[in-house]
Amino acid sequence: MRRLKPHEAASLPREALEERVVSLLRRCTSLQALRGAHAHLIRLRLPRLTAAFALSKLLAACGPAAAPASYARNLFDQIPDPTAFCYNSLIRALPAGGPALDVYRRMLRAGSPCPNTFTLNFALKACAAAPAPGEGRQLHAQAFRQGFERSAYVQTGVLSLYAKCNEVALARAVFDGMPGVKNLAAWSAMIGGYSRAGMVNEALGLFREMQAVGVEPDEVTMVSVISACAKAGALDLGRWVHAYIDRKGITVDLELSTALIDMYAKCGLIERARRVFDAMVERDTKAWSAMIVGLATHGLVEDALGLFSRMLDLKVRPNNVTFIGVLSACAHSGLVDDGRRYWSAMQNLGIKPSMENYGCMVDLLCRSGLLDDAFSFVIGMPISPNSVIWRTLLVASKSSNKMDIVESASKRLLELEPHDPENYVLLSNLYASNSQWDRVSYMRKMMKDNNVTAIAGCSSIEINGYLHKFVVSDDSHPEIKEIRLVLREIADRVRRSGHKPWTAAVLHDVAEEEKEAALCEHSERLAIAYGLLKTKAPHVIRVVKNLRFCPDCHEVAKIVSKCYNREIIVRDRVRFHKFMEGSCSCKDFW
Repeated sequence: MRRLKPHEAASLPREALEERVVSLLRRCTSLQALRGAHAHLIRLRLPRLTAAFALSKLLAACGPAAAPASYARNLFDQIPDPTAFCYNSLIRALPAGGPALDVYRRMLRAGSPCPNTFTLNFALKACAAAPAPGEGRQLHAQAFRQGFERSAYVQTGVLSLYAKCNEVALARAVFDGMPGVKNLAAWSAMIGGYSRAGMVNEALGLFREMQAVGVEPDEVTMVSVISACAKAGALDLGRWVHAYIDRKGITVDLELSTALIDMYAKCGLIERARRVFDAMVERDTKAWSAMIVGLATHGLVEDALGLFSRMLDLKVRPNNVTFIGVLSACAHSGLVDDGRRYWSAMQNLGIKPSMENYGCMVDLLCRSGLLDDAFSFVIGMPISPNSVIWRTLLVASKSSNKMDIVESASKRLLELEPHDPENYVLLSNLYASNSQWDRVSYMRKMMKDNNVTAIAGCSSIEINGYLHKFVVSDDSHPEIKEIRLVLREIADRVRRSGHKPWTAAVLHDVAEEEKEAALCEHSERLAIAYGLLKTKAPHVIRVVKNLRFCPDCHEVAKIVSKCYNREIIVRDRVRFHKFMEGSCSCKDFW
């Protein structure tokens, strides 16, 4: 369409002129084209009302990916009396989070115009991105006061906010209160909230409900479902979901492919993760990073580092997550010199190390027995070390006499997290391993004084599509009698193999027999016993544990894999352990 000349614009009625403005902007597919159209409109010397209309439409054409935030702000500031549409357009154009919320606050201070349902929904998205759950609750209250609480658009925004901020109970209350048939966005948000909160059975149960009522999922929904399977280590469910995606013809985009890589890696099927990765036509940094981290977690160090070299050869720029995988690979094999070289390479690439990157370096030095170097590295960090880093130092101090490091690390850890039970358990474990029972008692007193309750080790195993969870000395499982019969049989075979229980892992000053009994009912041992009870070879027993593997249970798992001729894969908080024929893939280095 031919562009107008100033004298032609002056002769057109306002409605026709505005129609030409809309037509002009509709053809703008790039920032350059948008700026060109803006310059053309300025040259037309439009009447005041039409000029304001043109600016508002220009602003609406802006977005986080279409134009810089500064350009959108400049357009907004030129509009004499911005409407709600203008405010909404600016909130949408700015990066989600603080900047967008600032505009919403500015609108409220101005007093006019009043926010509408679109404004509230955009502001809710900004709160979710920040995250700012407190302000989100205020927005929810405003929606109620202004009569917008029944709007499906606003309800979905509130639900998404609570789900993304891990306020799962509030999200579910909103979800259950939505009238009619809920839309896809609502189902996806609720499933995503459950997945992020680690409520895997709830996420998958809601997905089944969604199917039952006939709501067809899209790739966003499936990313959440796949992520839930990944967190739980639910391989059978993950495979079923992947087959469902193929069967329904759901678009497998970059994000969904990356989620599948992550799921297969976290469920212990790293070969399948690699097949998904190799089949990808396009791979971004996230996909490369997911594959490298997966290989590292499985102890496939050469594969992880080789893939990283290939990534660099293809000019794909790594990020912090990529180097978490690279440095973790070095840590799992004690490659100190390589780890230091990669650390330098990361900084040479201009990548600012994250707390997780610092943690990987500390882990590498600690695992390699370089405790003094690790402590010096921590003291020299330009950012304050977090609790994970101090815990890493403490774990490494168990078999050393570096009491100065123990005292310093324990002091900082309890200052940072005085109510985290894991810290007290770790310190009790450290003191118990040296038979310092007075200090163990002191730790228990501190826990009592601070109203801290210990976190029980929890292990889960998937049988026939359902997750069975166990904690130490768990009596709640309906088949616990049968499980204990298997445990007794395991204990008998392990004893005959010559294994002597590592009773130092029991944090109580009790008789050796009681300590041995306590070890026999650790959560990972209950889960393995249940796997033996319910499955037959060659079915792989797959267990997910929330804490580090108990050293005694690790030895027992090796013996069980040989005595029962079973492959056992356990994912603890740090890495995978693949037991076959009496040995572990970690080579006893974890």
